[in-house]
Parts: sequence; C-alpha cells; structure tokens
Amino acid sequence: MTKEIKLLLRSTLAVLVAVVGCLALTTPQAVAINGPSAGVKLNAGANADTRAVAAADPQAAQAAAVECGTGYELRYAERLPTAENRLGTLFSYTKMTGSRWDACAIFDNNTGATKYMKLKICPNTVGGACAQDEGNFSQYAGPVHLTNAMCGDITAIMKNTSSSSTSLINAIRGATACN
Repeated sequence: MTKEIKLLLRSTLAVLVAVVGCLALTTPQAVAINGPSAGVKLNAGANADTRAVAAADPQAAQAAAVECGTGYELRYAERLPTAENRLGTLFSYTKMTGSRWDACAIFDNNTGATKYMKLKICPNTVGGACAQDEGNFSQYAGPVHLTNAMCGDITAIMKNTSSSSTSLINAIRGATACN
C-alpha cells in the first residue's frame, strides 16, 4: 500500500473511532454503551406491557439499564401518559442486594423538547428519605437510586415549565414488587 492510502485509512479509522466514542456517551434515547444487542435482563415479575415496551424500544431500555448500573433488571416500563400519546417513558429497575430490594428509575423525555421533569422514589418506611432528580431536561431525569425500596413508590411528573399549573404527566407507580 502506498503512504497516501495508509494515511487515508488511518484518518478514516480515527473518524470512526471518534463517532463511536460519541455514541457511547449518549443518553437513554440513543444507543446504549453496550448496544441494543446486549439486551436488557428482565425481572421475573415484569408484566406483558413492560416486556412489550422493552421489545419495541430495546435501545432505550438498554441505555437506561446502563445508567442504573450493574445488576439491575427491568421490572417496569410504561409509556406515559398513554401508549398512544407517549410524551415520556418510565423505566424501573430492581436488584436484590443481600436480603433487600434496591431500585433505580429513569424517566425518558420523548417530546424532543426541554421539559420540567421530576422523578422521585420513596420507600415505604416511616422516616425513610426519598431520592429524586428534578429540573429542565431534554433527554431524561435520573437515574434515581433507592436502597431498601421494598413496597416504595416512584413518582414521575412532566410539565412544560416548573411553574406550569398543568402536568403533562403525573404518575405514581410501585418501585418494587409488594405483597
């Protein structure tokens, strides 16, 4: 090979590496670090609707799992406020740590515009502290982690602005399985 061809190949490779590197740093709405082929581990308690959301958008489910961290399994996913009018997607992941359930949540913004979002997980214990993330987000709120989240709740709120009196989304869901 000539020097010019080698230089051209190296330049092309450098550009490809840079592009792949940028993709690896993207958010749940984009391609996950491990890519969509890595798959999302589903919690045994994941219902049919959760499985359908994960199957319809495996890249977002995987990217949210990467944001939550190692060992988390998708327990719950829902398009909000409805499947037909999806402005956001709530992803809830759990993992067993010793004898306790830990939870992680991501609230994906599917509007394509910056919205005020609040994501909160609260335990079902007296005096237990909630974990939350809120602000103006164009991509997602979270991840929010809570240890010992058994029977806790996740709240997902989306408004046009923090001072808006009307919510686009106002949902409360269970963080973990509960008897």
